[in-house]
Amino acid sequence: MSILSLIIFIPIIGAVILALLPKFKDSTYKYFALFFTVCTLGLAIAAFVMFDRSAANTFQFECVHEWIPFMNAHYHLGVDGLSMPMVLLTSFLGFVAVLISWKEHLRTREFFLWLLLLEGSILGVFCALDLVLFFLFWEIEVIPMYFLISIWGSGRKEYSALKYVLYTLFGSAFMLAGIVMIFINTATLDMTVIAKYGLNGLAIAPQILFFVLIFGFCVKLPVVPFHTWLPDAHTDAPTAASVMLAGALIKMGGYGIMRLCVSFMPDVAQQYALIFEILAVIGIIYGGAITLRQTDIKRLIAYSSVSHMGFVLLGIFSLGEIGMTGATMQMVSHGLTTGLLFAVAGLVMHNTHERNIGKLGGLAQQTPKIATLFIIASLGAIGLPTTSGFVSEFSIMTGTYSTTAVAGTEPIVLVALLGLLIGAGYMLWTIQRVFFGPKLDIYNEVQDANKLEMAYCIVFIILIFAIGLYPSVLTGMIKGGVAAVLAML
Repeated sequence: MSILSLIIFIPIIGAVILALLPKFKDSTYKYFALFFTVCTLGLAIAAFVMFDRSAANTFQFECVHEWIPFMNAHYHLGVDGLSMPMVLLTSFLGFVAVLISWKEHLRTREFFLWLLLLEGSILGVFCALDLVLFFLFWEIEVIPMYFLISIWGSGRKEYSALKYVLYTLFGSAFMLAGIVMIFINTATLDMTVIAKYGLNGLAIAPQILFFVLIFGFCVKLPVVPFHTWLPDAHTDAPTAASVMLAGALIKMGGYGIMRLCVSFMPDVAQQYALIFEILAVIGIIYGGAITLRQTDIKRLIAYSSVSHMGFVLLGIFSLGEIGMTGATMQMVSHGLTTGLLFAVAGLVMHNTHERNIGKLGGLAQQTPKIATLFIIASLGAIGLPTTSGFVSEFSIMTGTYSTTAVAGTEPIVLVALLGLLIGAGYMLWTIQRVFFGPKLDIYNEVQDANKLEMAYCIVFIILIFAIGLYPSVLTGMIKGGVAAVLAML
């Protein structure tokens, strides 16, 4: 079995084993889940180390087996410079999600079962090189996310879970229609073959196929105005699910746009690039502005993701090496910074039993460790120099401003810069309201972060600053994957 098959199916097999285990103590299920995520992370790190960066524009660790002969569908896996960082990020977040949920006591076996299945399905999306296999993994993740939100969530959890499912399935219907169109016209589902030879001789206008495919990815990213499922799902999901949702799941949208839409139809992508850059800026400004109005700490972080994903879309449709590399870096950086923000916000909510920013204050005196962690995560989200956020956002801005593939981008970049200022405003405002100001006596007995919580948060911080100080550990790899996409333009 290939290393990619192991990375994908170890968590899925772990979910099956958890389902079949006899009744044990809750701690037993937690250790089982931790074991499977550690194995997955270890294999992902091994693949990252073994990855040949000089050939990052080609797919490595490929695995091809006949699967559905009458459809010419294959079990085809592989990673390049675009997907390898996403595989490593997802594996890390899956491991951390188990640690974040260590205090979970409600239907523990089921909780970790769905968490493992969610991780495996997201990993499958980033590794699949067959369109049917890609779509299969894309759809599987809907099931565990629905149950994680509807059972272990809070607030309007059933409403938010159902809204997430309906939005996702609506977008997926368009994606499936696009895949069927591709198969009818090309008789192949191999993503590498389609990317290499293009979609010449289509019986339909390529513009129609492009928009049918990209609609599903825009819902998942999400792009304004298809974003309204995101704040509800984030706000009402348990902390571990919020970390996976923000850190890895929504990145499937940006990855899909690059892997399918831009790679398969580069001429159409270039034709409509300016429209999508305008949509990106709308998302950046609107997401930032609406974030300023939030009073719920989780909902605030959720809306900030809408703004940050706008930068991803902006970088992708710069259609240049620097901008698209920055977009991929932004997906990794956002996964780390927002994952940490949700993890720390979960500590605040769990320890204070309060999520309304207006009812919090002065927590830096009672919980100095949590305050420090949140401040560092916020600085990463703002894009402070030496953090991963600075590298990605600077690359996106520079790449978009200097692109030659799209005309008229200069005003767009200037407007997008306003989004950076708004981002700094709402993060600093949140820090001031939650952690500083007069100390509230009702929180005098609130516990600070324990050793386990400090440990996994510190790992997040190390990665954020390591990438910020030494970005070439990823940029060299990502540029190879971007080069393969740009070669089609």
